[in-house]
This record gives sequence, structure tokens and C-alpha cells, in this order.
Amino acid sequence: MAQQVIQLNREKLSCSICLDLLKDPVTIPCGHSYCMSCIKDCWDVEDQKKIYSCPQCRKRFTPRPVLVKNTMFAELVEELKTVGLKAAPPDRCYAGPGDVACDYCTERKLKAVKSCLVCMASYCEQHLQPHYNVALLKKHKLVEATLKLQENICSHHDEVMKIFCRTDQQCICYLCSMDEHKGHNTVSAAAERAEKQTQLGVSQQKIQQRIQDREKDVKVLQQEVKAINLSADKAVNDSEKIFKELICLIEKRSSEVKQQIRSQQKTEVSRVKELEEKMQQEISELRRKDAELDQLSHTEDHLHFLNNYPSLSQVSESTDLPTINICSLWYFEDVTTAVSEATTKLQAVLSEEWTKISQTVTEVDVLLALDEPKTRTKFLRYSQKITLDPNTAHTRLSLCESNRKATLMAVEQLYSSHPDRFLERWQVLSREGLTGRCYWEVEWSGKVVIAVAYKNISRTGTRDNCGFGLNEKSWTLECNSRGSTQFRHNKILTPISGPLSSRVGVYLDHSAGILTFYSVSETMTLLHRVQTTFTQPLYPGFWLPNPLGGTAELCDLKYK
Repeated sequence: MAQQVIQLNREKLSCSICLDLLKDPVTIPCGHSYCMSCIKDCWDVEDQKKIYSCPQCRKRFTPRPVLVKNTMFAELVEELKTVGLKAAPPDRCYAGPGDVACDYCTERKLKAVKSCLVCMASYCEQHLQPHYNVALLKKHKLVEATLKLQENICSHHDEVMKIFCRTDQQCICYLCSMDEHKGHNTVSAAAERAEKQTQLGVSQQKIQQRIQDREKDVKVLQQEVKAINLSADKAVNDSEKIFKELICLIEKRSSEVKQQIRSQQKTEVSRVKELEEKMQQEISELRRKDAELDQLSHTEDHLHFLNNYPSLSQVSESTDLPTINICSLWYFEDVTTAVSEATTKLQAVLSEEWTKISQTVTEVDVLLALDEPKTRTKFLRYSQKITLDPNTAHTRLSLCESNRKATLMAVEQLYSSHPDRFLERWQVLSREGLTGRCYWEVEWSGKVVIAVAYKNISRTGTRDNCGFGLNEKSWTLECNSRGSTQFRHNKILTPISGPLSSRVGVYLDHSAGILTFYSVSETMTLLHRVQTTFTQPLYPGFWLPNPLGGTAELCDLKYK
């Protein structure tokens, strides 16, 4: 209510010329009041006609009235200012830092509510009223109050920029179109806005469509997260159950072995105790016989001696007893050995199966549709440290640099016999089997076949069975320092054109079935791309087919 009273008093005590509170108020003969400076300026213009009129009621005065300050109005204005400062919410009425201020307020600036693109000025609610009431001002373009009105003024001609130059893609004023932009393709800013608005609508539609698509994708991903979590939880629970069953089986077998040992222990101890009792009985009998003989030997009666000697001198033969071997703690040593051998075999089986389990876990990949890396930096994120397996190397190959470099030698190397060794081709495979996403690089010279193969590729036999690239179990890039490059798989040869450097990058996405070869220099150039289905882990390898020599080295890559 107080705010409404203040607003009402403000309107009554405002000058109709400047639309602000009266400053040095004066009342002219018709009864209307103005700021002294405002009415003076108005009548100074009418001095030539010597006829002075009221700007509101148009009543004329001759001669020019003498202006005297209206003390009562002045006091009311001051009182209104004081009350208004206390009652008006500063965040809604007066302009603060960052606010757009009214350009026509002469006292404390009020917040502007609109800006006029024709007048190039901003107005508070009160000073904006003429734009709503005056017919000519109603045609002006009003926008939300902005501090950027000056951006619409041409810095060269100080004119409003209402034209758009399509040639230079910038807003200009009318004078610019007649000067440095003469002959350019120009349209009104409004026309250009209308066209751009249409384009903006199309862009918005595309963006909104993409938002909808991405929101659908997000929902799918959220469902995938739930599915992954449920599947992982089930796998953990099932695995724990299986391992508990395995542990229970081992504990059961351990208990059975323990019972068997104790049972056999009881049987053997019983047998020994029985034998011991027989021996004690024999000892007692022999001691009794010895005492009788001793007594007979001391008798003085010759007839008594001769009569009893035949019966006492006869000693019963000793009972046949089993041979006794004193083995101390070694009685059940063979049992311990058998258990130890079973444990070793079980550990070997578990180790082999654990590798398969681990590989199966790492092959779980929901986001198979991820784009392949485009830059070397992104490829290096998947860099894999690989070493060559000496047990697979042909005897003509020498391995060095921590088993990362292979060189073809003129004489055979001293390698021990091993079932994994290549016997027919000068080839070698890595220790590591690769799944998931992996990247490695090879430095080569001479003639080198860079390969990936399944571990069960033949080590001997025909050329097609064990040669890299000549069967379904291997894929190769054949590099020659003379410039020829070709890809080979299952005897199918694909020539490759394009520059080949001494360094080749190999990228594998096992789950997606992607194998790519790149020439690596300052940039990466795609040489060949394979899209297939891999059924086993892949092992990198080399074949050095040129008798004159060649080298291939797995590079040490460090991702930064």
C-alpha cells in the first residue's frame, strides 16, 4: 500500500517535460508545475514569437510569466525522495552494478525495463510510457533492457546498423552500404535475421533430434550398466559356488586320504603288536628252558642229569617271522609323494584353466562400437609390451634385446629341443597371447613378415601348414626394403600400395575382429585393415624368409 502511495505521489510531483521528479519546482499561472530549468528551456524557444504557452494545457501567456520556486512542492519532493529511498526495494527499482540503468532518469538511476533499437536508449517503466502512448513511438522496436546497445551503432558513422552485408558477413549502417560496402550483396538486418532464424530453427531441430537420440542412447547405456552389474554379480556368485564346491571336494579328498592313512596305520600297528606278543612268548619260553638247563648243569646227581638231559636239551625251532625293516618316518613317504604329484598336476591344470578364465573375463566388452583410434597418441593408450618366446624360435634365429629382437643368422643357434619350436620356417612367436584392444610397433630391415597367429599353428610339416600367412591360423604383412608390400592370409595375397616406413604399427581389437597395419613416421598411414572373427588369442610373430639376412624388433612404447 505504501509503495502505491509513493508511486501515486511521484506521478503528481513529476515534471511532464523531463518525466522525472520536479527539480526547483515552479508553478505557472495555469496551475501546472514544472522544473524551473525545463520550463525555461521550453519558453526560451518561444522567445521569438513572444507568446508563451503551457506544454500541457496550451494556455498562452503574454508577457512571459515570472518564475518563482514553489516551496511547498520542493519540500514535498524532498520528502518523497526520502520516503521513496526507504520504501522502494533497491533490487527492483534502482539500478545496481551490472544492471541496465534508465538513460532518462536525472536523479538516482532506476532499472531499465526495455531498450529501444530506434532511440538507442534504455527506459525505466515510467520513462517508457511515451513508447506505449505516442503513435510515432509505438512503431519503435523495443527489446529487453540490454547494455549492448552501443554494438548496434556504426563506429565509423555513428549511425544505427540496420543493414547486413552478406559479402563480408557483418552488420553495417546505410552510409557503409554507400561507401566501403558499395556493390556488395546487402539486405536489411531484419531480412537476414528472418533467413538466419529459419536456419536456426533447422539447427535447433537437428540438435533437439540429437538430444533425443542421445537420451535414448543414455537410457540404453543405463540399462546396459544394470545388465552388466547383474551379470557380473551372477558370475561372481556362481564362481564362488563353483570354487566352494572345488574346495569342498579337495577337503573331502584330504579327509579320505587322512582316514586311509590312519586306517592303514592302525592295521600295521596291530600286525606289529601281534608279532611283538609272539616274540615275547618265545622269549619267555626260551628263558624258562635256559633256567632249567642251568639248574640241570649244577646237579651233582649223575643219574638225574642223564635221565633229564634228553628232554631238556631239545629246543624247539624258532618260528619263521617276517623280515623287519626299520624305516622310521619313511613308511608313508610314497603317500606324501603321490599327494604332492597330484597337487602339482592340479596346480598345472588350474594355471592353464586360469589363463582361459582370465582371457574370457577380459574379452567381455559391451562397447564394441567404439571408433578405432585416429592418432598415434590414442593408439599408444593400447600399447602392449610383447616379448619373443625362445622356445618357439627356429634355430637360425638369434634373439636379443631382452627377447624383443630377432635376427636371421648364417649358422644354427644352440637351442634345446622343445615341442613349440618351429622346425621348417625361420619363424618365432611371442610369449603373450593377445585379446581385447592392443597396439605394438615393429622396426624392421631386409625382408620381414610381420605376423599374428593362433598358438596351435603347426611347428613342422608342409609349408602351408606352418608358414605364416599360408593358412587360416595366421595373418601377415610382408615387408621388403625394395619397396614391395603385401598382405597374406590363407594363401590369398593382397598387394598394398602407399609409402612404407621402417616402422610398422599393428592394432588389434580382438572382440571386434579388427586387425590393422600402419606405416608409422611423422604420421600414421593405414596399409591394410582386416575385419573377421578371431576364435583364439593371437600371438605376434616374425618370419625372416631372406637367406641374406633380416631383423625385426618389437619397439618399447611408452604412453604419456
